[in-house]
Amino acid sequence: MTVTFILGGARSGKSTHALHLGAANLGAHIFIATAQALDDEMTGRIQRHRAERQHSWETIEEPLNLVATLSEHAVSGNTVLVDCLTLWLSNIFHHERDPGNEIESLADCIELATGNIILVSNEIGLGLVPETSLGRNFRDAQGRLNQKIAALSDVVEFVVAGIPLKLKG
Repeated sequence: MTVTFILGGARSGKSTHALHLGAANLGAHIFIATAQALDDEMTGRIQRHRAERQHSWETIEEPLNLVATLSEHAVSGNTVLVDCLTLWLSNIFHHERDPGNEIESLADCIELATGNIILVSNEIGLGLVPETSLGRNFRDAQGRLNQKIAALSDVVEFVVAGIPLKLKG
């Protein structure tokens, strides 16, 4: 079992890189999508992402209950790609769940998994300080989530302009 964590900015190429890494693994390939099509623009993004994936990936759309879905599928012989943790965390905030508890549950799930896991997340802490309390709380929770997952991961890569930079592993 290997846990790989792919970080990067918006449109940095992190999802494409994660798909290539996952496709190199033998066994079943499961893609857990956390995005929700709440408007026409997001619907278009989701359709474009679906078209980018090879047919060898089974797609499961799970915007909120990631831990249960990951627990079920991250078993020996499987490669599970979660894209992305930032959208999942946003969904947690939207549904007023406790982000700290959700992050801890996700970390526990990853530690118990027996399959290969690839997790994609945005690095949002490099920009300006958000103007609103909600924005600052989200940025801080995202930073804590990224730190927690990076600590659990065997490999951590930061993708810039489509180029992966190995940070760990």
